[in-house]
Amino acid sequence: MNEVGIDALHFSVPKLTLAIEELAKHRNIEYAKLNKGLGLTEMAVCDIDEDAATLAAEAVYQLITTFNISPEEVGRLYMGTESAVDSAKPTATYTLEMLQEKLGKETDLSHMDVVDMTFACIGGIDAFQNAMDWVRAQPSRKAIVVAADNAKYELGSSGEYTQGAGAVAVLITSNPRLVAFDGEFGVSTQSAGDFFKPRRVWEKSALLKQAAEILGVSLSEEQLHEKLENSNEGFWSTQNKFIQQYTECPVFDGPYSNECYQNRIIEALDRFSDSTSKQPSNWDKLIFHLPYAFQGRRMFTPIFIDWYKQMGKLGEVAEAIGEEIPETDEIPMDIVKKVSKTTLYKDFVHDRIRQGEVASSVIGNMYTASIFMALLSLLKTAEEEQEELNDKKIGFFAYGSGSKAKAFEGTVQPQWKEQLTGIDLFNALKARTSIDFETYEQIHREERSTPVAQAQHFKFESIENNDQMPGYRLYKTL
Repeated sequence: MNEVGIDALHFSVPKLTLAIEELAKHRNIEYAKLNKGLGLTEMAVCDIDEDAATLAAEAVYQLITTFNISPEEVGRLYMGTESAVDSAKPTATYTLEMLQEKLGKETDLSHMDVVDMTFACIGGIDAFQNAMDWVRAQPSRKAIVVAADNAKYELGSSGEYTQGAGAVAVLITSNPRLVAFDGEFGVSTQSAGDFFKPRRVWEKSALLKQAAEILGVSLSEEQLHEKLENSNEGFWSTQNKFIQQYTECPVFDGPYSNECYQNRIIEALDRFSDSTSKQPSNWDKLIFHLPYAFQGRRMFTPIFIDWYKQMGKLGEVAEAIGEEIPETDEIPMDIVKKVSKTTLYKDFVHDRIRQGEVASSVIGNMYTASIFMALLSLLKTAEEEQEELNDKKIGFFAYGSGSKAKAFEGTVQPQWKEQLTGIDLFNALKARTSIDFETYEQIHREERSTPVAQAQHFKFESIENNDQMPGYRLYKTL
């Protein structure tokens, strides 16, 4: 099968960062629980002029300019996101518009096929798989996939400390110089309500009644009906009886989502193993979607035990915990917990998982971009540690709430170090502007009117408020 994969990649992160220790202090949470337990140190925070479209534009622009990519040779710009800025017009079109303006009239991007793909945190991998199949069908083709998101949760919620944002753009070609994939995927899908962003519905007359009561005014049903009938104000003059509210913050069930994540991953991995001759237990490195930095290592212990069982080495695990492990399909949770604390498992995490977690610790959840950032984190950390990855096998575990998982394999190519030239990931993360807790809450509540820091190349400018294009988002190129 023709090898297709990632020839180059680049990233963008928000300008701002909040220390998790600062958040923990104001939320009365033990910092060690978040830092030592979940691997969290900082969270990326979008400034008021940043969103999924600007993050995506910056990542793609950095990819094109760093690697001297000719946009005329790229036939697709596919975007994975669950932070769409429009419910009809793809966020990728806003990104394309910014890129066209930045690159100038001499570069025409109108030939590109542009679309968004959404399936919670796995949408970027869906776009990635789709684009690889397209390139594999005609090897001369090239595509760019960009995953971009802003993970935002309600203030004070149990998801707040996992927040983050950013984008990663990848160039997909035949004979890639970074990581190659053979096109084999194991998939598991099951409809679940572990995490979702519903359109909440409010009756308009009830909203008006509540607003009046806040102002100390009591209105009868007849008065409410009369005022709504005669109102010509934008919000109240809508023809519908109900108002739909969309919010960036999800409805979620953390423990249930973890359960869905683990179940889908196990099922996807089993299907990958059953449909291929590959041995996942031999994978040199493991990459995960990371809602928080230590998610992969915390959920992987049962699979680790199963791998040792498949290799006929279950006795080594039993020796590590000092007791027999029952030969059952489902390992008891007390055994799983004991194994997770052994030197045997900790060494496994250090060698195969740790490097992919490093960036996540100081960024937070990037939703669709998380798994791609984990790959970049692995590559850059291995480079710094002078570890040779040529021809190493990487196992990828992608997950999206709702819920779906994909398991697949990539092979690191001989030119991988050359393809990292010009990507200064960790210094870029250190160069972000730190904000205090008060500023963070102002931004989260959308109370701030001016950006904290200067934008680099792209910024969200304003929302149209005229009759022709009400609500249309306007962006500026710097």
